[in-house]
Amino acid sequence: MRHDLILLGGGLANGLIAWRLQQLRPELRVLCLEQAAELGGNHTWSFHDADLTPPQQRWLAPLVVKRWPAYHVHFPAFSRCLASGYASITSERFAQVITPALGSSLRTGCHVTEARPDQVTLASGETLQANVVLDGRGIQPSPHRVLGQQAFLGQVLRLTAPHGLQAPILMDARVPQGQGYRFVYVLPFSSDTLLVEDTHYVDRQAPAPEQLREHIGAYLQQRGWHIAECLREEQGVLPITLADDFPAWWAAQHRQPAVGLRAGLFHCTTGYSLPDAVRLADWLAAQPLDSAASLAEALGGYLEHRWRDQRFYRLLNRMLFLAGRPDQRWRVMQRFYQLPEGLIARFYAGHNTWRDRLRILSGKPPVPVGEAIQAALRHSPAHFKDPS
Repeated sequence: MRHDLILLGGGLANGLIAWRLQQLRPELRVLCLEQAAELGGNHTWSFHDADLTPPQQRWLAPLVVKRWPAYHVHFPAFSRCLASGYASITSERFAQVITPALGSSLRTGCHVTEARPDQVTLASGETLQANVVLDGRGIQPSPHRVLGQQAFLGQVLRLTAPHGLQAPILMDARVPQGQGYRFVYVLPFSSDTLLVEDTHYVDRQAPAPEQLREHIGAYLQQRGWHIAECLREEQGVLPITLADDFPAWWAAQHRQPAVGLRAGLFHCTTGYSLPDAVRLADWLAAQPLDSAASLAEALGGYLEHRWRDQRFYRLLNRMLFLAGRPDQRWRVMQRFYQLPEGLIARFYAGHNTWRDRLRILSGKPPVPVGEAIQAALRHSPAHFKDPS
């Protein structure tokens, strides 16, 4: 049997692609291969209302476990509530909805040993043929991308008493800083259940899990919250792009189409990947999917357009990571969150206007001017290579 499309990896991007194609083009022979026993891994994905169009919000709705009408941010100089809708999806709900929808189009426990644009070989020796193979098996190191890290550890906790939060805390930076920008992220899933996540924007070495757990414990103690039970723990490192040579990266792919984090489809500054995954699923649903070469050419154009759109955000990342002292990076975000609410919403959606960009960069910078200029000029991976 020859498939129209084989998806390597059952994470967010490929899961949404398979599900969307099943909804819109059920006649296609789609196969999703996941190495683990279940789809989706161990994650919480979130998005702002303005990140997606109303039609995208509607088709994604069965996956959403919780919505809030606003969110809070806290910094040493001020706190603010922003009236922007926010929503979250858990990997558990993701698997509960998408696994039965895909049925025999999903195979778990599959280890891929070789992938080509139109063929996949499994560890069992089985060879699968397809018009198109898309590789969505997570981020892959490349000499053509320079990445910072957003390292985090989160715990879903049931507390001994109600916590009192009515909306998420996207950033609480009123915590001791370190070798990068640190904040605590809190999602109130029920009156006594929270996701509490300790997050660090760091250059290279992420803090040890034990240290992150200690930070969470200290934050809970500060808030007067006591744990009845830890329901789940998740940890990871989100890529934050500082510089990217897309033409060189694409040339190195050998025409093997990639999607999701592997293709750089995430917000360069926030690390949010769900909006890009939703947009890609809608885009692919409109493609012919009858030729690996044709799809690779179309996808290359799609990714290049996204790369150009993210240029401004890579500039901001370099200013955040490369200018000023690591323990003072919180000042950049504190200044940003004093800007107009509409601008902030467009920032998360990746749709800032040129006026927005001027507003973000204008005024007295929270980092040394000379260092900010030097950081801005390091726009290519070649500028990060050791001259020795």
